Amino acid sequence: MKPTLLVLVAGMGSRYGGLKQLDAIGPGNETIMDYFIFDAKRGGFGRKVFIIRGYFQEDFRLVFADRFGHDITIDFVSQELNKVPHWFSYSPERTKPWGTAHALMMGRYLINEPFTVINTDDFYGEDTFHVLADFLREIEGKSHECGMVG
Repeated sequence: MKPTLLVLVAGMGSRYGGLKQLDAIGPGNETIMDYFIFDAKRGGFGRKVFIIRGYFQEDFRLVFADRFGHDITIDFVSQELNKVPHWFSYSPERTKPWGTAHALMMGRYLINEPFTVINTDDFYGEDTFHVLADFLREIEGKSHECGMVG
């Protein structure tokens, strides 16, 4: 079993001034996402689930599905404000995403296997993904088991 990587991408980078996830940082115009997708694959992760905002979903599909889609399974889930529990109420004027917990909730219908969550503006390195994937394989089938790499 290969665990899934849940990637939180819905942030706008408002302090940064744009979608930092799509900006090139490497010598061959690689993005930080190129690096961690490559490292996660080598570290033992299978499917990648990206939680994104609906209005820039097409930009991400164009960049990453074409780049990696033939090698790995990539799913995109839109973090929409109205995707909340039925008992929850909110102001219709709200435009900002709810945050990390809400983003995690968006993956609940797609992910039924052990998974790990990462942010798109952090660099983890291949060794970290090996540690995470090994741990997730060990706890497969157990409930209420979790871990964190700091």
